[in-house]
Amino acid sequence: MYGFALFCAVMLSSCNSEPSLQKYFVENSENKNFLALDVSPEIINVDQKKLSVVELEAVKSFKKMNVLAFKLTDKNKTEFEKERAKVNLILKDKKYQQLMKFGSGKEGASVSFVGTDEHIEEFILYANKKENGFAVVRILGKDMSPTAVMAMISVLQRSNIDLEQLKPLQQLMK
Repeated sequence: MYGFALFCAVMLSSCNSEPSLQKYFVENSENKNFLALDVSPEIINVDQKKLSVVELEAVKSFKKMNVLAFKLTDKNKTEFEKERAKVNLILKDKKYQQLMKFGSGKEGASVSFVGTDEHIEEFILYANKKENGFAVVRILGKDMSPTAVMAMISVLQRSNIDLEQLKPLQQLMK
């Protein structure tokens, strides 16, 4: 009985109650003000035989992309400010290392990552505009590096992107 109690205590203490983007995505995926979208690696439609070794490794390291977008309307301005503040607070956590920031607090974009410089687990793109809303994009991978990300961008520019996966996002932008 003592062993079971110790096991339960360890399990409960290891549960992380701190806010994270992953938890934020899960909590808001059913919220009517948000559009949640998961994009698979199949969106990259390219002949892998024409890729360099670095590009091929970059494609293999890409697991998926999660998009969560808040569409601002006249009726949800208060919730918009509240949700935007939540995302800003989450991204201030030291585990999210900011690479770049554009614009001001009211509108702009930032690029952050989780992991180390050479073993990046996820890239986070966050953009907000006070007239439209905001979007958070999580690019998840395995051992991504800045070189791999640059190679991935090059591959995306040359690929025949499967726009069918992005249709819900296109509807939101109308």
